[in-house]
Amino acid sequence: MESGPAIFAGMVFALFGGGLLVWTAARARHREPVAHGVSPVASASLATLVALITLALGVWCFTRL
Repeated sequence: MESGPAIFAGMVFALFGGGLLVWTAARARHREPVAHGVSPVASASLATLVALITLALGVWCFTRL
């Protein structure tokens, strides 16, 4: 019964992290800003870091099944 919340949380983290990583890569590839008013390198780096952290949290949730 406790695996339901772990699956849900893992999917949320994995989908958000994957979506953010794809979106950041697409913006950087087209040389468009990831965040307005911020250094392009800093915003892309921070967005990539957050995406990787959320993907790692998703994997961690799936290992708790």
